[in-house]
Amino acid sequence: KEEELPAALEAAQRESLTAFGSDEVFVEKFVERARHIEVQLLGDSHGNLVHLYERDCSVQRRHQKVVEIAPAPNLPADIRQQLCDAAIKIGKQVNYDNAGTVEFLYDVDAAKFYFIEVNPRIQVEHTVTEEVTNIDLVRSQILVAMGYPLSHETVGLPPQNEIRTSGFAIQCRVTTE
Repeated sequence: KEEELPAALEAAQRESLTAFGSDEVFVEKFVERARHIEVQLLGDSHGNLVHLYERDCSVQRRHQKVVEIAPAPNLPADIRQQLCDAAIKIGKQVNYDNAGTVEFLYDVDAAKFYFIEVNPRIQVEHTVTEEVTNIDLVRSQILVAMGYPLSHETVGLPPQNEIRTSGFAIQCRVTTE
């Protein structure tokens, strides 16, 4: 409720000051019907960077992903392309090298997406991307770390315009409480 905002802001600032020595806080947009979409990147130290499409990690329990699906079902094609383009743009801006994931929050009602973070590592859910692209991410990242360019025959990665997805893959995690 709007009338509760000043008190909530003050409480958040006190908590921030206590925990971090600064009362600065960030206010994020509330997205009522959101999907957690992440784009898999693979780059090398030679300036090459590709995306391996997206996966949907919206089914979560206490901020832990429990179901991952690749590619993201029922995602409009134009949004898929925009997400992949944005991930590549972010990766190029920082000269991204190796496997990583760019995460976004997609507002279903507004058909807009918002950047969350970049995870500069392989993630547990990478296997659904491997299944639909037929690209071994672990092997690829090891070869890239050894200095091979993505285009080298040892890596065996096709150029971006030839990377495709086939079918769907789902990963489910068992959690305990």
